[in-house]
Amino acid sequence: MNVIPRHVCDLGRFDADPAKSYTIPANYYTDPAIYARETQAIFFKAWNYAAHVSQLVAAGDYVTVRIADQNIVVLRGQDGVLRAFYNVCSHRAHELLQGCGHTGIITCPYHAWTYHTDGRLRSAVGQKRVEGFAAEEFALKQVRLEEYAGFVFVNLDTDAAPLHTQAGNLADDIKGYCPDVPALKFAHRLTYEIKANWKNVVDNFLECYHCSVAHPAFVDLVDIKNYRTKTHGLYSSHISPPGRADNTAYHIPEGPASNFAAWWLWPNVTFNVFPGPANITVLHIQPTGPETTLEHFDFFFVDSTPSEAERQAIDYVDKVLQPEDIGLVESVQRGLHSHGYTQGRLMVDKDLSHNSEHGLHHFHALVLKSLGDF
Repeated sequence: MNVIPRHVCDLGRFDADPAKSYTIPANYYTDPAIYARETQAIFFKAWNYAAHVSQLVAAGDYVTVRIADQNIVVLRGQDGVLRAFYNVCSHRAHELLQGCGHTGIITCPYHAWTYHTDGRLRSAVGQKRVEGFAAEEFALKQVRLEEYAGFVFVNLDTDAAPLHTQAGNLADDIKGYCPDVPALKFAHRLTYEIKANWKNVVDNFLECYHCSVAHPAFVDLVDIKNYRTKTHGLYSSHISPPGRADNTAYHIPEGPASNFAAWWLWPNVTFNVFPGPANITVLHIQPTGPETTLEHFDFFFVDSTPSEAERQAIDYVDKVLQPEDIGLVESVQRGLHSHGYTQGRLMVDKDLSHNSEHGLHHFHALVLKSLGDF
């Protein structure tokens, strides 16, 4: 029996030309072996979103983030330096910190080994009675970190190019619609567990072909006929002028309403500016398995306490927009197992209109190239 090398896959009618292309095949959304390859080739090599800079201001502030099965902590040291470490004790591998918060000393809950906020081992119970114990051997293992566009990213690949060289003009694009991202403050987090492959969730974000059908309030909020998607290297932009003042999504306070502006950055994070006062939201799409995804939807406003209008916007996302999208992607995920489906035609029109799915093709090509399949 001939064995096909794992990097050789049947892409069906996927084409380099988005106007001629079909989607990637259904098994890319369901196959555990492909998911395992993605973990190594994509998530362990890409710049992964960790936090907004406002969440890591004071010495001792920390956040944790999972990259597949790897647990990372990002921490502001007592010396003011921001660092990232594998979030695991050097003694017996117990996880150290949970969630986000503030700490002066990192203490392992298992055997009470302690670490300085710069990662050095501070103390190990009984270390003076252990022959040849060298504290310097047991510092926390550091992970690459970069601040970019008001956010913090980490990368497990020591050889990866810096994000600021990979991301092109993304920082300037975001600044054009939200001039002072670093000054905003964390205000609220929504969390969702989704029964869908992470790429399925990204696909849904990258096209507005479904918006007029599935998101009537969003269509009110934006000028859907002038909604445009543009692709740029490792990111894509999704921009629209504001829609009706009396939209059915949420109340926009009087004054100039900003455009709706959103950006997807490879591989799994989006930044979104909604019409209204200064704001940015972050949708972090984190794979937890071949067919499961964890989403965090974080809101950043001028003040950490949302105004009534901002609370309405949060409620719209939580009670309307997200349930609509989650219902769609979970239905698609079930459908991807159908014997009646292999891959579908991407609807890419010559005008790259609001209905065009060229953003999906851009994403699919990046996935396939990262895997070595295209």
